[in-house]
Amino acid sequence: MKDVHAQAYREEAYELLSELESSLLELEENPEDIELVGRVFRAMHTIKGSGAMFGFDEIAAFTHEVETVFDRVRNGEMKVTKTLVTLTLDARDQIRVMLDATGPVDLHRSGAIIAGLRGLCEGKGGAAPGAPAKGAAKEAPAVEATYRIRFAPAPEIFSRGTNPVHLLNELRELGRCTVFAQSTAVPLLGEIDAESCHLFWDVVLTTDRGLEAIEEVFIFVEDDCTLKIDLIDDGAGDPEEGNHKMLGEILVERGDLSLDEMKSVLASRKLLGEILVEKGLVSPETIASALAEQQHVKEVQKERQSQEGSASIRVPAHKLDLLVNLVGELVTVQARLSQTTAGRKDPEMKSIAEEVERLTAELRDNVLNIRMLPIGSTFSKFKRLVRDLSQELGKEIEMTTEGAETELDKTVIEKLNDPLVHLIRNSIDHGIEAPEARAAAGKPRQGKVHLAARHSGDSVVITIADDGAGLDRERIRGKAVEKGLISPTAELSDREIFAQIFAPGFSTAQKVTSVSGRGVGMDVVKRAIDALRGTIEISSVRGRGATISVRIPLTLAIIETLLVKIGSDRFLIPLSLVDEVVFLTRDQVEKSHGRNLVPVRGQLIPYLPLRQRFNVAGKRPDFEQVVITRVGETTVGVVVDHVIGEHQTVIKSLGHAYKDLEGVSGATILGDGAVALILDIPQLVRQVELEGQ
Repeated sequence: MKDVHAQAYREEAYELLSELESSLLELEENPEDIELVGRVFRAMHTIKGSGAMFGFDEIAAFTHEVETVFDRVRNGEMKVTKTLVTLTLDARDQIRVMLDATGPVDLHRSGAIIAGLRGLCEGKGGAAPGAPAKGAAKEAPAVEATYRIRFAPAPEIFSRGTNPVHLLNELRELGRCTVFAQSTAVPLLGEIDAESCHLFWDVVLTTDRGLEAIEEVFIFVEDDCTLKIDLIDDGAGDPEEGNHKMLGEILVERGDLSLDEMKSVLASRKLLGEILVEKGLVSPETIASALAEQQHVKEVQKERQSQEGSASIRVPAHKLDLLVNLVGELVTVQARLSQTTAGRKDPEMKSIAEEVERLTAELRDNVLNIRMLPIGSTFSKFKRLVRDLSQELGKEIEMTTEGAETELDKTVIEKLNDPLVHLIRNSIDHGIEAPEARAAAGKPRQGKVHLAARHSGDSVVITIADDGAGLDRERIRGKAVEKGLISPTAELSDREIFAQIFAPGFSTAQKVTSVSGRGVGMDVVKRAIDALRGTIEISSVRGRGATISVRIPLTLAIIETLLVKIGSDRFLIPLSLVDEVVFLTRDQVEKSHGRNLVPVRGQLIPYLPLRQRFNVAGKRPDFEQVVITRVGETTVGVVVDHVIGEHQTVIKSLGHAYKDLEGVSGATILGDGAVALILDIPQLVRQVELEGQ
């Protein structure tokens, strides 16, 4: 059970650290935003409190130091500075290291961060302790208010690692506090469960910290208790008035006594309402209205309490992957059922098959949507990357994002992280000039990197644009010729020239740095994007910047394909790569004289005969079909015997033994139980290009 709680804490802490990093980067740009300060403080407070609760004492103690500093900032005793943000980001990284650690953690680093934060508190870079920040308006003294708190823990709260006494002690630290333990729910000795909590507490607290401070005490147990906090004195009244509530009024407000019970006890005497009506001070309608108001407030509070609770649940990723795999199996079985039914003259069976097909499609879409996550979670990580790299390289860079709400399959997002990191690092190092060079060129000293995402059919297009120096076409061409990648006399478009930077070992950097220049990275990016069945393109204007566009399929689990046939074998081509299908006659083949070109609307398109490529036995038909595909900026045809039609494909791995099989990205099971290979068109095209050199 302890391991389960620890894992739950880690998952929550990872989310909080991600949110903390985003908040700190925003705070650096808007240091006066008190809401951002509050977000940072609450994240630290939650990490600390939960850490102490679940046995992560080192994390709790370390985080307490950072929380203390931001408590001073929140109270106006310190200002947010670049130094404070940098130290807090370092602290965030150290907490992540502590969470991931399986052994001792570098305590020297923790100590250095704490020393830096304490130095700020002592006035070395920040305001003096206890003194308001320089230039801050003098605040009025806080007004003390009195609250009534009823805290009723769930019986199983002990098993969840919480001791209610610690929470009560935290309340005592907020101000003058009176605590009453209520034992009315304690069972008889023979029925008592020693591991359950049978007490609840009534607390009267007078504090100048406000309602939020009280709520923060219970922030970790709000789902494990019944909690009611009422303001009974706002501190604004005249203490000489002596306007105190009657005993019965307090009991009714606290819920310890109902109005009906009050009436029955006081039946021997006239009720307050009756006396008031008899004396003519109020009308009966006024009394009825007051009682209705009281009942309304109770009902609203009850409805609000019933609506509280989590709107989502945590599901381990491996369980979600298993669910997707099972849905994939179901799609395959459903296809077999539909194909079997089509060959029989059984209306009832056909009706059942159609219903199963409808339900399977709906289930498939819903399950795949569960795996969809907004790409903004990845975008937020890159802001830190840009910040750190710009400082390392001495450049001034602003990063902007667009389309953070665009959703992608979680598996795709995970595999897309490293390629995007490479691309952003190259934009910062190669693209954005130094501030002095930008000023000399008439540009703003601060460069810009814009990261955007948008849906495009069954794919997502991610663009990384910068306003830097752009790509040097002639320099890239010269390097490509030097490496033998292209012929010196080849006439290539700008995009074809720019595509050469994805060749292994290609680099035009003048010097090797910690960021780039070793010729490693862009070829890795290309391979990673190809593995995701995506494409990557570059456009650039010299002196004005460059734009890299990455197109990625929404999901890697189930895709739309074109089912084709060669001899008795069947293959699948991803539909996202297909432009059109044209016929290829024997006469056209003879006229091309072995050049493998087919005319399509006035243009000659090169094609790849798959029958020859895969050594498929048999005679070529008189009429073949050419599937015209687009790989980046390259248009190429794939010749097959016959195009069967569109097919919904559940991708299956070929296994470790076939991991190096070229030209094939996976397989699927067709409706008749046969296996069909999924073609990797970009890899096939690349193989042919390499063979022709």
